[in-house]
This record gives sequence, structure tokens and C-alpha cells, in this order.
Amino acid sequence: MRRLFLPLIAAFACLIAAQPASAQSWPTRPIRVVVVFPPGGSSDIVARVLADALTARLNQRVVVDNRPGAGGTLGAAHVAQQPADGYTLMLSNTAPITSSPPIYPTAGYDPVGGFTHIAYIGATPLVVVANRNIVPATDLRGLIDWARAQRTPPGFGSSGAGSVAHIAGAMFERQTGVALTHVPYRGSAPMQADLLGGTIPIAFDTLPQNLDHIREGRLRAFAVTARAREPMAPEVPTVAEAGLSDLLVENWLGLSGPAGLPAPVVARLHEETLAAMATPEMRRRLDEHGIRHRAMSQPDFAAFVAQDVREIGGLVRSLGISVQ
Repeated sequence: MRRLFLPLIAAFACLIAAQPASAQSWPTRPIRVVVVFPPGGSSDIVARVLADALTARLNQRVVVDNRPGAGGTLGAAHVAQQPADGYTLMLSNTAPITSSPPIYPTAGYDPVGGFTHIAYIGATPLVVVANRNIVPATDLRGLIDWARAQRTPPGFGSSGAGSVAHIAGAMFERQTGVALTHVPYRGSAPMQADLLGGTIPIAFDTLPQNLDHIREGRLRAFAVTARAREPMAPEVPTVAEAGLSDLLVENWLGLSGPAGLPAPVVARLHEETLAAMATPEMRRRLDEHGIRHRAMSQPDFAAFVAQDVREIGGLVRSLGISVQ
């Protein structure tokens, strides 16, 4: 009997040894989180806060790697092409996953099947802002009237072609009948510099990084693209209150990796990310940046992404948004 079991035990030991090292002992070396925009924007800020939290929880260094360009598709394509070992991840968001792929058809990745969508982090609405020295309007209706009265379509800035801000601007044009000129940037930080400097008069951008400029009088906020007012800026009306009830747009953030990540790695990352989100310190930091978190299972997040790809992709195509 002993002779009968020895080969079986040996075979079982070989099977265990053959399992991917990442599924047994991950992580054993530093992890990269790719951010598809330059430093300074909301995605970069959240990625760095999350990287610090995961570094402590995983006992392994987690570093941020900024790879901007082409509406976030350059960084996303890079991640999609990496080994599925859990050592290259992405701070995923609306742009590279849902809005940019229809605009950049040669991006080279499937936003649903090309990734493992691991954990939902949260979402933030946008704010419609303008340079107060250029635009005299004091409310959204006044902004629409001012833009309509210009001899040439005023420029509106976004964090890039295919970004959620680009989509918000196109929706604004359709819903108001006002012609604007899209001015894409390689991220929110350079766009904001030109907005403050007067190179562009209007922008659609996330609220937190504009809040100090709004409060100090350099920018005027006309509305947030949400159903309810933002606690961090309760004085700013919603788009519905301002007269554009259908201009509802948010930028969601999540953690994703290449397709085919080992299930134990996905489970560990999901667990540790949600645990990090639940701490008072992380909640405080996310609230500071206007990120509204809600717990979501990994399968629910994957389903959320698939639905968003269908809905936003269809919207992008119907709006005729292009990089031209």
C-alpha cells in the first residue's frame, strides 16, 4: 500500500510546485501602478495615496508610473501587454477604458477582455469652470449666452482627447446648441495652467483640483455634473439646478491589471484595496479629492466596466467625437 501511495504523493507535490509563483507567494518584488495621465491630476493623486496604503498592507513597495498620451490609451495598451503576474497594474478610469477606445480605434486593446478589472475605488463629478477675467457670466445660463455671442467658438479645455471632460464638453454643445472648440491637453495640470493664464476661457474638469482657484476668485464654477451638490463645494449648483438636467457625467476610478491575472492575486488585491478604502485616513484623503467610494465586489466591478463601455462607447459614437 505504501508503494502505491508514494507515486501519488510525488505527483501531487509536482503539481503544487508547478503552480505559478505569483499564486503562492505574491508579491515578492515591487509592484507598478500605471497612471495614464501626467502627475498632478486626480488619477495621479489617488494612485499615490493608494500606492502608499498598499505598500503598507502588502509589505512590498508599490510605485506609481505615469504614462500619459492619446487619451490614456498609451498607458492602457502598455499594461494590457504586460505579463499577468500582478506586478504591473493600472489606475483605471473612464478615459482609457470607456471613452477613448472608440476615439482611438488603433489603441490595440480590448477594454473589457484585455484586462482583469480588480477593484472599484470611487467616482467624482466634473465642474464647469471659466476664467473670471475672460468670461463675465455669473451663472450657467449667462455662460451659455456669452459663448453663443462670441464671433468664433470659444475654446474649452480638457485633460485629453477622449477624456470624460471631452465627452462632457461635447454633451454641453449638443444640449445647448452652442459651438465650442475642444482644446485637449496631456492631463489636467497643464490644462489648468492655460485656463488660469487665459489661453482658454472654459474648462470641464474634476472639482477638487479647481477648488482653491474657485474659492480664491481666479475661476468661477457654474455647475457640477452630478445629481446632488458636492459636500466640498455646496455653494456650486448641480447641472439640473442650473438648467441642464442631462449633463450628468462622472469620472470613475478603479484598479485593473492585464487579462488572466491569477485568481488568488486578484482576490488579494481586491481585499487589500477595499480594506484600504475603509480606513478613516483613506476616506479622509479621498473626500479631500472628491472621490466618493462605495464597496463593490470584483465581479460587480467587472460587470460595471462592461456596462460603462457599452453605454459610454455608444454615446461617444453618437456624439461624433474624434481626435481630428
